[in-house]
Amino acid sequence: GEVVGPERVDADAPPSMGGEDFSFMLEERPGAYIFLGNGDSSELHTDTYDFNDDVIPVGTSYWVRLAERALPVT
Repeated sequence: GEVVGPERVDADAPPSMGGEDFSFMLEERPGAYIFLGNGDSSELHTDTYDFNDDVIPVGTSYWVRLAERALPVT
C-alpha cells in the first residue's frame, strides 16, 4: 500500500497453491511469497504469456521499501 496505494492492494485475495514449492525454501530461511499484478495477460507458464515490463519499477520499489523498513538505520 505504501508503494502503489492501498486501493491497488488486494488484502482479501484467496489462498493459492501457486507457490507450493516455495515452502521448501521457507524451511531453510524466513520469507514471503507475493503476487505482483501484471495486468491482463495469459496464464503464467503458457506459450502465450508475456510479462508486462512496465511493472518492473513497481516490483523494484516494493522490495526497496521492504528493505528500508526491515534494515536498521545507521
